[in-house]
Amino acid sequence: MISKDSQIIEVSLYMRRSAFPGFKPGRYFLTEGGIETEIMYKWGFEMPEFAMFPLLEKADSRQAIAAMYRRYLDVVSKYGHSALIGGFDYRASPDWGAKLGYSTSALREANLGAIQFLRDVSAPYRYDIPKMLYTGYVGPRGDAYGNGQGMSINEAEDYHSVQLLTLKEAGVDLVWAVTFNNPAEAIGVVKAARLLHMPIAVSFSLNSQHCLSSGVKLADAVKIVDIATDKYPEFFSLNCSHPYEFEPALSHEDWMKRIRSIRPNAAKMDKIALCKLGRLEEGDPVELGTLMADVGRRYPHMDIWGGCCGTGHVHLEEIARHLPSMVT
Repeated sequence: MISKDSQIIEVSLYMRRSAFPGFKPGRYFLTEGGIETEIMYKWGFEMPEFAMFPLLEKADSRQAIAAMYRRYLDVVSKYGHSALIGGFDYRASPDWGAKLGYSTSALREANLGAIQFLRDVSAPYRYDIPKMLYTGYVGPRGDAYGNGQGMSINEAEDYHSVQLLTLKEAGVDLVWAVTFNNPAEAIGVVKAARLLHMPIAVSFSLNSQHCLSSGVKLADAVKIVDIATDKYPEFFSLNCSHPYEFEPALSHEDWMKRIRSIRPNAAKMDKIALCKLGRLEEGDPVELGTLMADVGRRYPHMDIWGGCCGTGHVHLEEIARHLPSMVT
């Protein structure tokens, strides 16, 4: 629930819902890959609480991140796709910010600065990439791999509205709630976005039992959120899961048309085991690209692709080069 005091700030922001592009045959959006795992394990930067936004405050890590994004945008440009660019705000919400020592105002500035960084690093590509849009990521309040059952819908709406207000101020084209593991929290963040007239997508993560860690099946999670929010989300997606985890959950039923994006992990490993490795596991980029191409051919309505843990520009290129062949 957004307070009345917050609602009077920048009243013009609430007048109407921003438009997010719908499906257009032949147009594909490519997101970044697993930026957190790459910056930690490939480039050696520490990320307390798995928060990436503090790294923008240091010159060396900021430079490494910029180079990482340029490699990603080079792939987008090379294959003539569009870019849906996001990055550092997965942990930039009140509880996580407090753990990292950020005040409310400092956290707001961090969110705004993260989006501005994306605009700056992508500016040289404005003539090379046909469409560039910017997304603000919202992560779950608790453990992304927990059961997510400790929060009511109203509590989730109240909690996530704080970050959404700042992302609204930043002018993002989409709010993307990623790695959510319980429909109740997903409903709450969607309701917060709806009050702010912001376009939002919800991304679930599946475990080795092919369902959310809360025990809910993917089909049920999509239906539950859609029913509770009058189908307000622009789309649903999957992230932080390898094809061996999510493939059995896919279907040709009507609800599947709401899944517009998949951002896979690189490795065929259980996520908990993957987190304990302490190193980058990149899997087989060629195989991953082939697997994603197969998914795309079976579900040609999917037009937003990218990567999650363990993926980088090499994986993105393997996915990007297959995209034109996904049209049936």
